[in-house]
Amino acid sequence: MMASESTPKLLAVSDLHVAYAENRKYVESIRPETDGDWLIVAGDVAERMDDIEWTLRTLAGRFAKVVWSPGNHELWTPKEDPVQLRGEERYQHLVALCRELGVATPEDPYPVWRGAGGPVAVAPLFLLYDYSFRPEGTHTKEEALAVAHEAGVVCTDEYFLHPDPYATRDDWSRARVKLTEERLAERPAGMPTVLINHWPLLREPTRILRYPEFALWCGTELTADWHVKYDAAAVVYGHLHIPRTTWHDGVPHVEASVGYPREWRRDFHPDPHLRQILPAPTPAKG
Repeated sequence: MMASESTPKLLAVSDLHVAYAENRKYVESIRPETDGDWLIVAGDVAERMDDIEWTLRTLAGRFAKVVWSPGNHELWTPKEDPVQLRGEERYQHLVALCRELGVATPEDPYPVWRGAGGPVAVAPLFLLYDYSFRPEGTHTKEEALAVAHEAGVVCTDEYFLHPDPYATRDDWSRARVKLTEERLAERPAGMPTVLINHWPLLREPTRILRYPEFALWCGTELTADWHVKYDAAAVVYGHLHIPRTTWHDGVPHVEASVGYPREWRRDFHPDPHLRQILPAPTPAKG
C-alpha cells in the first residue's frame, strides 16, 4: 500500500543499546513523521535502569504511542546498576516503569492500531528462549550447551540474566509461552495481529548466524506457527543484529535492530533507521 508522508505509520526499532554514545545520539535523533505515528521498541534498550528510563521517556514524549517488548539486556542484573532486582521482579519493575511513562507492555491490553493497514492488535510478547534451537546432531539442552561451550560461543545471559523465582530460563520461557497463548486466544474474534518479540518466533532467521551455536539463546520451537495461528499481519523482532525482512507463509518477519556502532560499517548492516510495519511498505522494484 502506498502511504503519503501525512499518513500515520506504525514504525519499529530494536536493539538500541544506548550505553554506546553513538546509539544514544541516534535515539536523540528519532522523530515521528506525523503526530499519529506509533513506535514499537522490540527490546535491548539498555542494561541499566536509568538508561532504559531515559530512552523510553524520550520516545514516549515524541510518538503517539510506544509499545515495548523486553529483550535479554533489560533483564540483566549488572553489578553497576543501582537497581539490583533479578528475574521476574526486575521484569515487573520494568513493566511498572513503562506504565508510568504510558508505554504499552506485554502485561497490558493489546493496543489496537486503527490507521492504514488496521485494525490490528499490536501485541508485545515476552517469551525468552528454551534452548530448543539446538546445533546439528544434538538432542538435549545439555548436549547443545556442551557444544556451545566447546566452540566458545556462550551468551552473556548465562551470567547476568537470572530466572528467579524459576529454576531455569527455559522454565520461565515455557511459563511465558503458556500465559501468552492464553492472552492471544482472548483477542477479539477475527482480529489480526502484529506480533512483537525480542527473539525471533521461528528458527529460520537464525540460519544466517556467523556462529550457529548462538541460536540456542534465540527463541523457542513452541512459537514456530504463531504467525499463522494468530493471524499476523507482520512479526517484529530483534536480537540477531541482522536487520532485514524475511517472508514465511506470506507473513513479513521484520528484524528492526539498530545494533552496535561497529556493526553499522558492515555491508549487510544498513545505517540505523526505523522500519515501517503498517501500512505495509511497497516492495522496491528491480
